Amino acid sequence: MPIENPSREEIGQILKKAKRIAVVGLSANPDRTSYMVSEAMKNAGYEIIPVNPLVDEIFGIKAVASLKDIKGHVDIVNVFRRSEFLPEIAKEFSEIDSDVFWAQLGVENEEAYDFLKEKGYTVIMDRCIKVEHALTK
Repeated sequence: MPIENPSREEIGQILKKAKRIAVVGLSANPDRTSYMVSEAMKNAGYEIIPVNPLVDEIFGIKAVASLKDIKGHVDIVNVFRRSEFLPEIAKEFSEIDSDVFWAQLGVENEEAYDFLKEKGYTVIMDRCIKVEHALTK
């Protein structure tokens, strides 16, 4: 099925309700988009959970190797990985307690979208969470 994101109003409601954001592919490099976007969301009051097996911590927060290593509920899983990795990440997402699968700007995959929508999840693809947050405050 074609990828169809929630309306901007619905995205605004998701962001107002959300507290914890797991960021898959969060880089420790301050020059990377994932770092800048996640830092902005952290500064906006969200709890950020770095998901990156290659780093120990980011923003002074201990990183986890995979989504399955996160304890407790996650409101949004924000993905900064290339589109071809989305089906694998979507499968892992479906095994944890989370509400929204969010693929960053320029990242989308119809196979992952279909898999998650068939399971009833909210899916957002090819949108920047920082931009959407600014537009829906």
